[in-house]
Amino acid sequence: MRRLPVFLLLFAIACRAVAAAPAAIEPKALTERIAWADPALVVLDVRTPAEYADGHVPGAVNIPHTELAARVAELSGAREKDVVVYCRSGARAEQALGVLGKAGFTRLYHLKGDYTRWTDEKRPVVK
Repeated sequence: MRRLPVFLLLFAIACRAVAAAPAAIEPKALTERIAWADPALVVLDVRTPAEYADGHVPGAVNIPHTELAARVAELSGAREKDVVVYCRSGARAEQALGVLGKAGFTRLYHLKGDYTRWTDEKRPVVK
């Protein structure tokens, strides 16, 4: 009988974690939204400024993942928009998505394959 409350608590925590997990967005879908200048879209590059300068997704804003918690106010206008986050391979983006989720952002997306896939697929890049 004691196991039921513990199970229910763990189940509730697991459901909350699943509900809070950001969705993935395919590079093709992001390319299309960028092409029609979707006003409900913010693209966030969380790589270093040097990586960003070497090339980034068109229209992306650069806030390194190590600075995001301190600079999240810069994205206050994006709270009601779809925020697509990417890095080179995924680890920094996942950390950034956690920061944004804790800050109350709810429309979060992770670019599937991150910048590596974006460039492998020869998608547009700004330097």
